[in-house]
Amino acid sequence: MAKTEEIVNSVSRISAGTAIKGDLASSNDLRIDGRFEGRIISKGRIVIGETAEVSGEIVCTNADIWGKMKGDIYVKDTLSLKKGSKADGNLNIKRIIVELGAAFNGVCKMITEEEFDKKSSALDSELNAGLRSAEPGAAHANSEKRK
Repeated sequence: MAKTEEIVNSVSRISAGTAIKGDLASSNDLRIDGRFEGRIISKGRIVIGETAEVSGEIVCTNADIWGKMKGDIYVKDTLSLKKGSKADGNLNIKRIIVELGAAFNGVCKMITEEEFDKKSSALDSELNAGLRSAEPGAAHANSEKRK
């Protein structure tokens, strides 16, 4: 039973009716049913639900798109475009599954694990640098250096 609870609790959710703008980094799976604008990096699976509207850049291990996605996607393993989904942007993936009724507009490039790791590392470094500069006292420390 603890194993089931562990799996359920390791999924982060952005529920329908919720709108978020910004950058998101997670080591867990993520399910989006609301609106998200920004960049997402996840070491797990990202599910974009039927009611979701996502715009920005996504870097993840696996992704299932049921809703609307606008932006570039980098997937280490498998991207699934489900019936009724709409993806506008460039797909950089290892594998793809496209169901009948899915819509895709953009360029699809099959990438190696090394290409994915390079993109993932670059975005992870960028997001972590942004988090460090947002820490309390960071602005004060930078203003002290300028004096």
